[in-house]
Amino acid sequence: MTPTVFVFERLAALVHQLVREDAARHGLLPVHLQVLGYLAQANRYSDIPIAVAAYLGTTRGTVSQTLSVLERKGLIDRVADDRHGKRIHLTLTPAGEAVLAGSWPRRLEEALAVTGVDALNVGDDLRRVLSTLQRLNDRQAFGECRQCAHFLREEEGYRCGLTGEALSVAQVVKICREWRSPQGATEPPSASACGS
Repeated sequence: MTPTVFVFERLAALVHQLVREDAARHGLLPVHLQVLGYLAQANRYSDIPIAVAAYLGTTRGTVSQTLSVLERKGLIDRVADDRHGKRIHLTLTPAGEAVLAGSWPRRLEEALAVTGVDALNVGDDLRRVLSTLQRLNDRQAFGECRQCAHFLREEEGYRCGLTGEALSVAQVVKICREWRSPQGATEPPSASACGS
């Protein structure tokens, strides 16, 4: 194991421990906290149950049980999509946002600030490693909307080139399950199009 791989392994183990501790503090399992964290970042194409399953690499049944727990605890709401029939969007409640407010991502951001590491450059490097690892292992990529090959800037605002729909400023800084590398690298296709 190279020193760099060792650091990745230790970071992954520490993050896993922090997630476990944060979840336990709120009477949750780690997967519950992971779902809340994902939903806080997901755009309107990705805040649906099937996308949660793809992001976590788990089954729809497992996600369905997890979402039921989060809903019973008042941490998420299910909101019907007024444009797409039976589609349900998942949103964090104020209680769900409060659970995330003091969790491990904030502590990681504080650690980056304390070390003086250039978080943007490190983030770019890590994104390349992540994309390559996902591609080599046939995993679906999720990325920020405005960094996607489908993202279009227009005079009147932003648009998704895949769906043709206009995008708000709030949506373009969130992650999407339909993300594709703008450099033309082939990413594993999602299980279905945005309409599912």
